[in-house]
Amino acid sequence: MSELITAGLVDLDLSASTAGTGGTKEAAARSLAERMRALGRVTDLEGFLADVAAREAQMPTGLDGGIGIPHCRSAHVTEPTLAFGRASAGIDFGAPDGPADLIFLIAAPAGADSDHLTILSALARQLMNAEFTGALRAAESAEAVAALLRGDAPPAREEVRAAAAAEPTSPAAADTSRRQPLRIVAVTSCPTGIAHTYMAAEALRQAALDAGVELVVETQGSAGFTRLDPAVVAAADGVILAHDVEVRERARFAGKPTVDVGVKAGVNRPAELIAEVRELAAAGGAPVARPAAPMDAGAGVGDGFGTRLRTWLMTGVSYMVPFVAAGGLLIALAFAVGGYQVNKAPSVADHFLWTESASWAALFFQTGGAAFAFLVPVLAGYIAYGMADRPGLVPGFVGGSIALTVNAGFLGGLIAGLLAGAAVLGVRRVTVPPVLRGIMPVVVIPLLSSAVVGFLMFLVVGKPVAALQKALTDWLGGLSGTNAVVLGAVLGLMMCFDLGGPLNKCAYTFAVGGLADPNAGSLKVMAAVMAAGMVPPLAMALATAVRGRLFTRAERENGKAAWVLGASFITEGAIPFAAADPLRVIPSAMAGGAVTGALSMAFGCTLRAPHGGAFVVPLIGQPLLYLVAIAAGTGVGAALVVLLKGLRRPEPGTEPETETETPAAVVTAA
Repeated sequence: MSELITAGLVDLDLSASTAGTGGTKEAAARSLAERMRALGRVTDLEGFLADVAAREAQMPTGLDGGIGIPHCRSAHVTEPTLAFGRASAGIDFGAPDGPADLIFLIAAPAGADSDHLTILSALARQLMNAEFTGALRAAESAEAVAALLRGDAPPAREEVRAAAAAEPTSPAAADTSRRQPLRIVAVTSCPTGIAHTYMAAEALRQAALDAGVELVVETQGSAGFTRLDPAVVAAADGVILAHDVEVRERARFAGKPTVDVGVKAGVNRPAELIAEVRELAAAGGAPVARPAAPMDAGAGVGDGFGTRLRTWLMTGVSYMVPFVAAGGLLIALAFAVGGYQVNKAPSVADHFLWTESASWAALFFQTGGAAFAFLVPVLAGYIAYGMADRPGLVPGFVGGSIALTVNAGFLGGLIAGLLAGAAVLGVRRVTVPPVLRGIMPVVVIPLLSSAVVGFLMFLVVGKPVAALQKALTDWLGGLSGTNAVVLGAVLGLMMCFDLGGPLNKCAYTFAVGGLADPNAGSLKVMAAVMAAGMVPPLAMALATAVRGRLFTRAERENGKAAWVLGASFITEGAIPFAAADPLRVIPSAMAGGAVTGALSMAFGCTLRAPHGGAFVVPLIGQPLLYLVAIAAGTGVGAALVVLLKGLRRPEPGTEPETETETPAAVVTAA
C-alpha cells in the first residue's frame, strides 16, 4: 500500500492539531486533508472538503470500536490516498459507542481504478481486526503506523484461528462439526462503495466464523462485484442484505429467509444479524421485502440467453413507461383543451397568454412532446443498462438518439440498446495497461462503445431498420377490413396472456411507438391495445359480482377493486385471479381481450393517449362504439370464466365459498 500511505500522511497527535479549531470531525478532516494537499494528492482543499462533508451528510462514518472513516470520491484527488490520525481526546464521528480515536481519511479520485479500490477494501477489512487496531494505537512513530497500513506487519488473528482449527477436538465438538452448519449468503453495499461495503463484509465473515456458520459475501462496491455462485445461493438457508443502495439482481434471493438492514448494521452488529437469520430459517420465516429495481425483476444469473434477453428488454420498457404516461397524457390533455390543431401552435417560449386556453393547450402539448422525445433514447439506454450496468447508459442513449435521427424509430431503439450493451461488454474484455484503468469507466468505455454504436447505427443497421419501420407504419396506415380485425384480435390476445408481463409490454410498446408519428392505423392500434388491456380485471370483477359463490372471499374483495383497476387500464388487476386459477382465468381473459381488440379495430376507434382507460374516453374516436367493444369483451371473459369454474368439481373441503379457502386450494382443485 506504499502508493496510498506514507509517514507524511500520519498524524499521531490529531487532538493537538485540531485543538485550535474545536476538535471537531470537520477540523480533523481538514488537518488530514492539508497533509494530502502538501504531498500533491489533493488539488483543491476546499472542494475536496466539501465532497467529504457531502458524503458525511449521507451517513455518519463513525464505527464502533473508536474508529472514524471519513471518505469520498472527488475530482480534486489526483490518486487514491489514505491519511491517518490518532486523537487521544477522541473526535465524534457519530458512532453509537462514542468518539473515535483512530481516524482514517480515505480519498479516491472520481475515476479510481479497481486495483486501488481493492487495496482500500483490504484496509476496511483490517479495521475489523482487533489486533490490527491495537497495533495502530500502540505504534510509537509515523513510520511504524505507515508500515502497518502498508501491510508490512499483518495482524495475527487469522493465523491464531488457523492454529486453533488444527487443534484436536473433543468427541462432542467432533459430533457438532459433522452436522451441516447454517449456510448464509450476504450482500453488502454503501453509497460510495469504498469503506463500509468491505468493512461490513469482513465483520460478517468474522462473526460467521465465531458462530460456526458458512457464509459467502458478495461486495457490491466501487471496484465492481463478482456475483455469488448460483449453486451457493440455491443451497443457502438464509440471506443477509446489508446495504444503503439497491442490491443488484435481488431476485436471486426470492423466497429465502432474509434479514434486510443498512450497511452500518452489518459493521456494528454482525452477530445479531446472523442470529436473526438463524431464527428465521428455523421458523421458516418469509423474506423481508423491499421493492426491487426493474432490472432485477427478471432473469437470474444462471438463466439462458432468451430469459436474459427478455429481462434486458423489459428493463428498457420499464424505465420508458413513465415517460410514455407523462408525455402521452399531457398530449391528450392538450388535444382535449385546444383541439387537434394544437400541434400547429407556435412555441410557448415565444407566445403565451395566461388567460388563453389555447396557450395552455400548447404548453401541455409541447411539454408532452418533449417527454415523448426521450422515449427511444431512454428505451435504448436502459436496455444497455440492463446488459452492462451504468457504463451502458452513454452508448445506449447515443444509439437511441441516432435511431431517431435516421428515422429507425422504436425498432431502431431496441437494436441500438442491444448493440450498446454488447459493445460495453466487449470493451470490458480488452486487457488495458494499468495506467489506463483509472480512466476506463469515465473516458475509454464511453468513447469506444459510443463510437462503435454510432458506426453501426449510422452506416450498417440504421437505414435497413428505418426502411422496415416505414413499411410497418405505412402498413398500419392502410389497415382496413379483415386485416385490421385480425390484428386487433392478436393484440388483444397478447395484452391478456401474461397480464402486464413481457408479451403484454411488447404489444403496448408496439402501440405507443405509433404515437410518435401517428396516422389513422397507429391510432386504431393504440385504441385496440388499451381497450383489450382493460378487459381482464373488468371481466373478473363482473364474474365475482354475478356468481360470487364460485370465488373465495378474498377474490370477491379483489373483484371490487378490479372495477377501478380495469377502468384505469391497469391489466395487473387480474393477477390475483390468474395466480389462483390460471387454467380458467387466463384463457377467459384472452378470449375477452381478443373480442374487444377485434371490435375496436372493426369500429374504427382511435386514441391519441397512451394511458388513462375510461378517463380519456372523450379523446377517443367513436367513443360509444369503443365502450361497446369493452363491454362485449368483458361479458365474454366473465361468462367464460364462470362457465369454466362452474364445470369444476371441487374436492371435499375446497368449495370456493368457504371463508377458509386459499388460492392454493383452487390451484389444487384445478
